[in-house]
Amino acid sequence: MKMMKSAIQTISLTWLACVPLVALSQIPIGASAAAADPQPLSLEGTWVMTSAYEILADGTRTTNYGEHPNGLLMVDKNGRYSLQIFRPDRPKFVAGDKTRGTPQEYREAVLGSSTHTGRVVVDPVKSQLTFKIDSASYPNWEGVQQVRDYTFKDGVLIYSVPATASGNGTVAYSIWQHQPQ
Repeated sequence: MKMMKSAIQTISLTWLACVPLVALSQIPIGASAAAADPQPLSLEGTWVMTSAYEILADGTRTTNYGEHPNGLLMVDKNGRYSLQIFRPDRPKFVAGDKTRGTPQEYREAVLGSSTHTGRVVVDPVKSQLTFKIDSASYPNWEGVQQVRDYTFKDGVLIYSVPATASGNGTVAYSIWQHQPQ
């Protein structure tokens, strides 16, 4: 009887030890890892630019669009996007007619803004965005693809525009805040 009681206790203890393992086996693979991973980036929606700056080839930091640029990025569920960035202090045309601006007014208008539209694709494995640009205020970008490294945390997207896009060795950084629906 003592031997049987010992065997029952051993079986009971073994069974109790296995219950948590059986319960754990019901959790989908990767679920515990997914809980620890940051939320994946979904670009769908509206993003407001909070900052933009450039690092020149010599290491100097500049702000072509000012310390507080006006920027808006909108992306639909299919990845179609429209992006606009404006320096808020661009001078108005004195003539009040955009066909009669001075060379300096035209220069400030063009260099104080950046717009493009097309499709954007997220590669979460490489942490890269690929902008497939259809139309752009800078015509040299039209019909090209630009790959940009990104980070995403707490609703803030930061990406870098590679030096090859500027043509002069400058790397630009754009910081966007996702807006609630």
